[in-house]
Amino acid sequence: MWLIVGLGNPGEQYARTRHNIGFECVERLAARHGLQFNKKRAQADIAEGTIGGQRVVLARPFTFMNLSGRSVVGLKGWYKINPAEALLVIYDDLDLPFGKLRLRQRGSAGTHNGMRSIVNLMGSQDFPRLRVGIDKPPPRWDTAAYVLGRFSTEQQEELPFIYEQVADAVELVVREGFTAAMNKYNIS
Repeated sequence: MWLIVGLGNPGEQYARTRHNIGFECVERLAARHGLQFNKKRAQADIAEGTIGGQRVVLARPFTFMNLSGRSVVGLKGWYKINPAEALLVIYDDLDLPFGKLRLRQRGSAGTHNGMRSIVNLMGSQDFPRLRVGIDKPPPRWDTAAYVLGRFSTEQQEELPFIYEQVADAVELVVREGFTAAMNKYNIS
């Protein structure tokens, strides 16, 4: 079983912002497989089903980004998963160019507060993640205002393709393993 968590902030004021790209990605994955976010567990909206012959749980924590670890730790305990083998966290990364995907099996939280919360509360950095590039803010922009802002019109036109690419990457992780997905999507 895989627990696939998309990070974001709840509420209409945060919908479609850069920081909510994780939410958008798991929503696209759910739609692709006919899964519904119709359960609540461990402070998250949950969709359960099957992808690539594997049982999956898709989650959107509603704890707000900076407290994401509360939900992820609760879900890890509820579903009794080993995070190093069965957790995948999808989130925005301003250190990657817009639309670039980067899969890692482990690593630091970097500057991402949602990931810091997860790492701190789990007490480990050993879990897979899929970072989705949102680009750096322009010079003199406040970082918080940037990540909580909306994508440009040009970027909005590209988002459906990015969501599909993330869904493809997650399906490959579930079907063939993390190494296969890294080999395909971590190309320069």
